[in-house]
Amino acid sequence: MIVDLRSDTVTKPTPAMLQAMMQAEVGDDVFGEDPTVNNLEAKCAALLGMDAAVYCPSGTMTNQIGIKILTQPYNEVICYKGAHIYKYEGGGLAGNSLVSVRLLEGDRGRISVKEIEPNINNTNDAHLPVTSVVALENTVVREAGSYYTLDQVKAISAFARAHGLKMHLDGARLFNALAETGDQAVEYGKYFDSISICLSKGLGAPVGSVLVCKKELEPKARRMRKAFGGGMRQAGFLAAAGIYALDNHITRLKEDHARAKTLGKELSKLPWVKSVMPVDTNIVIFSVADSTTPEKVLAQLDGRQVKAIRFGPQEIRLVTHLDFDDRMLDKAIQVFKRISA
Repeated sequence: MIVDLRSDTVTKPTPAMLQAMMQAEVGDDVFGEDPTVNNLEAKCAALLGMDAAVYCPSGTMTNQIGIKILTQPYNEVICYKGAHIYKYEGGGLAGNSLVSVRLLEGDRGRISVKEIEPNINNTNDAHLPVTSVVALENTVVREAGSYYTLDQVKAISAFARAHGLKMHLDGARLFNALAETGDQAVEYGKYFDSISICLSKGLGAPVGSVLVCKKELEPKARRMRKAFGGGMRQAGFLAAAGIYALDNHITRLKEDHARAKTLGKELSKLPWVKSVMPVDTNIVIFSVADSTTPEKVLAQLDGRQVKAIRFGPQEIRLVTHLDFDDRMLDKAIQVFKRISA
């Protein structure tokens, strides 16, 4: 039995999801004629309380489109220093949008009004790029799935809009955050101009993310999807998996969180583990002792059919997901206990 904890992107469609995919009604989505894609987009827009949505192959694409349609070249985006849009999207902000980035420290990745305010540039100073967007990430992947509450989001959005700034949300794991806060997804649309949600992480679809946005931004978002190479044809087979995921896999996310917290607790007891970040959702990040390295630990894990990834000089990351059950949890814990470092 292989236990794969590298990411929640490793899940495979459930039999019921596969059945939904095979029964999907499809058309040419670039012509706007795929009914299942249209249904998915309408569902996501309604779910988040916004006007429009655009289905894309990946979360990187939806984030990059979101920033592109909210900025002009030589603008600046404010975000957390470890934000996915900055750190893990291949330099896309610079290459795709020609913008610079103002990186903030954040509280475990959660930036605040107090931190944003002094980092808004003076528009009358030609030396400085024009601050145009505040980008949040919920949950924060670099910080073991820490999350914002809706009240925190409200405060940042009100401040940003009072200063003429747009709001983008990288909500790749937004539903993981909502599972913990109890906030309603439909409220989120009030506070952002664009929101990216991923269907192929905790929700378990094989492919796809959706950019939800204001109606006036939709034509530009579709144009940029085409320019970025994201126009798909009979994409309804994939979109059907997204619809199934939204209907069936949101409520079970707390199971992933419970297993992640158990892993974190067990890891904290082991002599070769130096520290474990607080486990808020489905991501566990821990540091190994100075006497060993992540590579040595990962080799031992791999030899016992447990997969994880290096996430820093001394850090390893684990992510729980739809295909990680209690039997696998027990195996992982037993394997961790056998590690020699």
